Amino acid sequence: MKKQLITANFKQKALHWANQFDVCCFLDSNNYKDDYSEYEFVLAAGCKAELKSAEGNGFELLKQFYETHKQWLFGFFGYDLKNELEDLKSENADRLTFPELYFFVPQYLIVSRNNQLEVILGDEAVLGQIENIKLFQVEDMPELSIQKRISKNEYITKVNALKKHILQGDIYEVNFCQEFFSENAKINPVETFTLLNKISPTPFSGYFKLYERYILSATPERFLSKRGSRLISQPIKGTARRSTDFAEDQQIKERLKHDAKEQAENVMIVDLVRHDLTKSAVKGSVKVDELFGIYTFPQVHQMISTISCELDPKVHFIDAIKNAFPMGSMTGAPKVMAMKLIEQYEETRRGVYSGSFGCINPDGAFDFNVIIRSILYNEQKMYLSFQVGGAITYESDAEKEYDECLLKASAILKVLGNDTNNF
Repeated sequence: MKKQLITANFKQKALHWANQFDVCCFLDSNNYKDDYSEYEFVLAAGCKAELKSAEGNGFELLKQFYETHKQWLFGFFGYDLKNELEDLKSENADRLTFPELYFFVPQYLIVSRNNQLEVILGDEAVLGQIENIKLFQVEDMPELSIQKRISKNEYITKVNALKKHILQGDIYEVNFCQEFFSENAKINPVETFTLLNKISPTPFSGYFKLYERYILSATPERFLSKRGSRLISQPIKGTARRSTDFAEDQQIKERLKHDAKEQAENVMIVDLVRHDLTKSAVKGSVKVDELFGIYTFPQVHQMISTISCELDPKVHFIDAIKNAFPMGSMTGAPKVMAMKLIEQYEETRRGVYSGSFGCINPDGAFDFNVIIRSILYNEQKMYLSFQVGGAITYESDAEKEYDECLLKASAILKVLGNDTNNF
């Protein structure tokens, strides 16, 4: 297997090269230290075989697809797969029309490990082809007219209504999201992602092209991974802004670490994840490896907890994904009732947003992110969308929750030529 040192601009050149295919997936750790990750980045391009599932039995079809190929698989799970797991429905408008589940066996697979390139699938000569690609200076990104699906006042009204459900005992917490969108939008997906990844480099960033549909993601969150027989989930709950002043930034970080409200939100989801993992775990193996860890990213500080378990050998690893889906950080608790209220109060079908994309290797190891902080784009319909949200608890202040949404959207708004002050 050929290896060579990675050069400057290789990732950008490789993404331009991969984008010539109908289907490709690029997963970038942005060199964050991560004890669970084997590669700095992974690039899959071209399609030898594919699985596209609408409503029905997506997880079972994926299990069959894996058993048939026993090969590297790349793909995504849409949030609305919830409807095949529980007695739920999705009736809000879907303007992006991603399939509910999609996976493919790549023609080419290039990885970076210890800053060395390896071609795992395909002709090794492809590295030379990529290096020969000429990068041109990109003209200024077009400024898109971004609109809100609901007004700030509507958002506040809905948050207060959800708090009434909490007071009534229907739920403890719910993740409520709102959509920002642009119609007649024309972007260069590769250059847009490159800029987003530069402004907001995160450990689970990624680019996914499925024909005319694109996911451009700067997500900091891992949904679920499997290394050997160990399952690891790392839900995020708890957000604080960054400051350019070092001393103030450290104070903000320290306040987040000890914030009782943020800890309460986080621990509710930790308990939910522990419950979800128990369905797939060797009895007694579920443990919280880290509670309330504070991690820093370019725009925000985040509170992240890590939960793990040993996978019961009698449970297929795809069933373990199914048992934990959708991720608790994007639903709430209790999970099913929270999802019913999400459907009732949100205006947009989530689709692939708050789902997950990533990869499965031939041995059944896998790593999947949470699709947040992501631009979703349908090139054919010229429709661009991104959603942001947060955990609503009884302690939530609707105005502050709205401001947190804008903070989470700030990198995307900047990439698209917009200012959070306009919202």
